[in-house]
Amino acid sequence: MSYDNLRHVAAGSRPQECPLPPQGMILQAAAHRPAPPRITGVEPLLQHISAEFEHLSKQHKVIARYVERHRDVIGMEKIQCVAERCGVKPSAIVRFAKHFGFHGYLELKAVFRGGIESPNALSRVYQDRIYDALAETSAHLSSADVTHEFIRGALAGMKELQRDLHDTALGEAVELMANTQTLWVAGARFAFPVATYLAYALQHTNKSIQLLTHIGSMQEGQLRGIRANDVMIAVSFSPYAEETLTAAQIAVSHGAKLITITDSRVSALAREAEVVLLVQENCTFGFRTMTNSMALAQGIFVALAYRLEKKNVSLSSTAASSETAT
Repeated sequence: MSYDNLRHVAAGSRPQECPLPPQGMILQAAAHRPAPPRITGVEPLLQHISAEFEHLSKQHKVIARYVERHRDVIGMEKIQCVAERCGVKPSAIVRFAKHFGFHGYLELKAVFRGGIESPNALSRVYQDRIYDALAETSAHLSSADVTHEFIRGALAGMKELQRDLHDTALGEAVELMANTQTLWVAGARFAFPVATYLAYALQHTNKSIQLLTHIGSMQEGQLRGIRANDVMIAVSFSPYAEETLTAAQIAVSHGAKLITITDSRVSALAREAEVVLLVQENCTFGFRTMTNSMALAQGIFVALAYRLEKKNVSLSSTAASSETAT
């Protein structure tokens, strides 16, 4: 309080109010406030969404999952369509976009427009329309028609896997597997065939392989044997088997390294992992294919076998050179 105001108080009169800046100046200052950085690439945006996921509202988490799983086609979808599929109002989509620094859905959508140049993205959009049309008619499909449609979906999925495979993450996973003696494999329900194949294939290496089968709900007893520096490969897809998540959490708590094969970087399983290998499956007539998951599992095994064999050859060459020198 100023000296003049103190005089007014002592005299029993009302002190002068502190002058406020004009409203225009306030608006001008707000206009010059720096805007949050705009994300222009699909991968940086998805990584940002993943980092923010735990702090999002329930509705925004639903939208985030949809954006990640439909990155190929969201650049062609209207806001009403996205809202309907997420079970939210269009205003929630706008708020989601603004949360990540965009003025609205159109700016968010523009980030994903590069994906619509892919024939796979276009075919997926048209495929959805065809299935919707078939659902409204009594069109008869032969067994061969159904099978061919399933194969087409699998082929499209394989092309997407080849395009989106993260080479660095795959290399990191193989290195972790190569540098441990014991590999644990966990997968239940839809993911169980993938986990079983991995355990079978990995037995052809010199590693100790432990497959969690969940038979008799005795997996927690099995996991008492896991040690620090062991590596667990956990395979799970939406809606994510609770048994696999529990096994992964126990493994991490014991100091083991975790590699996950999953369909979302914002899943609880991915958050526990040291390395995340993302794989999406196409859905044909309401059934998910397993082509991509199996191809990735086979690729991991062959890459590891190659890595180990290359190491053995190098060691043999070194030993032979030492013997020749002596």
